[in-house]
Amino acid sequence: MMRFFLTLISAATLALPVVAQERSGPLRIEITEGVIEPVPIAVAPFIAENAAAAQFASQLTQVVADDLSGTGLFRNIPQSAYISQVAGFDAEVAYADWKAINAEALIVGAVTLSSDNRLLVKFRLFDIFTGAPLGEGLQFAGDTASWRRVAHKVADQVYARITGEDGFFDSRVVYVETTGPKDARQRRLAIMDYDGANVQYLSDASSIVLAPRFSPTGDRVLFTSYETGFPQIYEIAVGAASKRALGLDTDTMTFAPRYAPDGRRVVYSEAKGGNTDLYLLDPNSGQRTRLTSAPSIETAPSFSPDGNQIVFESDRSGNQQLYVMSTGGGEPKRISFGQGRYGTPVWSPRGDFIAFTKQNAGRFHIGVMRNDGSGERLLTASFLDEGPTWAPNGRVLMFTRESAGSDGQPALFSVDVSGRNLKRVATGTAASDPAWSPLLP
Repeated sequence: MMRFFLTLISAATLALPVVAQERSGPLRIEITEGVIEPVPIAVAPFIAENAAAAQFASQLTQVVADDLSGTGLFRNIPQSAYISQVAGFDAEVAYADWKAINAEALIVGAVTLSSDNRLLVKFRLFDIFTGAPLGEGLQFAGDTASWRRVAHKVADQVYARITGEDGFFDSRVVYVETTGPKDARQRRLAIMDYDGANVQYLSDASSIVLAPRFSPTGDRVLFTSYETGFPQIYEIAVGAASKRALGLDTDTMTFAPRYAPDGRRVVYSEAKGGNTDLYLLDPNSGQRTRLTSAPSIETAPSFSPDGNQIVFESDRSGNQQLYVMSTGGGEPKRISFGQGRYGTPVWSPRGDFIAFTKQNAGRFHIGVMRNDGSGERLLTASFLDEGPTWAPNGRVLMFTRESAGSDGQPALFSVDVSGRNLKRVATGTAASDPAWSPLLP
């Protein structure tokens, strides 16, 4: 796996207090409110410091700008509006010119391509209001094949400095690519950058695959396959694309697997004797522990970030609701009490919310609630929205939306945790069952 080297290139560091409605200090966005005016920023064309870097400089500029504007938190000022041009990476910034076009932040970058096809990308971020750098300059190095990752890393740093939150651009999404008509769909596992670029395939379409889930290190994926004729759990290595069954009973249906935060355990559902319960599995030893034994369907488990609790869906109360239990077992506690049915819960990596699918009054929703079930908020509504997954920073959700009718197709959408910035994720084909990776190393 490609490793990137990060270097500080400036000694200037500023504290970043939260900004008030009227600017009185360094630029900072709070992203906890439901309505926010996008911050106008200028992403100056990255400077090619040698001729061979010219194409990469242009491409890097575009991806950084797209990453930031795609969040809905930033508005890119078009280059046609610029009064000043950035003459060099170390050139003095004409703050008055950037202030005149209402820019609040300026990103300056430079790119060098070495003779051995190594990219060196450096950038600085400036707060136009205070007329000072916003943090230190940084540089990243990587090979030319990984230029998009370098751009995502730059955007992550800019996002973090202005919002105070971790970025999420340098991440990947595993999903199920869907082709064919609605009554005869073919499915295979695919993996892509968070923005839909660099699609690769982990499986063929010879059998139905469902619900892939990344390991905490992002190098393995759990999924459910119908290769044997009924659902079984498999694990696949992302780099080698080699899969293995997890050694469970071949005549028993197993599905809905998910890794523990330590990556050493798997929680899943197993249907046996007309009953569906949750189990913990050690994939290395094959040892498993039964967690539930109610005469009901328990499925879609998800660990809390500390690994001490599991949220899952169950119909033990008569219809689908959400429950939380200790990883060690014990009596679950119901946390959903609204109208309708709840399913596919997933704990935020920050530990502050649980996302879920809700069906009520003929509509499907993606929603979030606090860990105790309080503060429920519905973020979307459509004919069919389901299966949320969290970005690594816990501030954006991706999910499947399927259109109605005989020609309806699934697609991936994203929305931020406040319900803003709902948009379709670019995929070349129909797609479903997304699962977000952690930030890449």
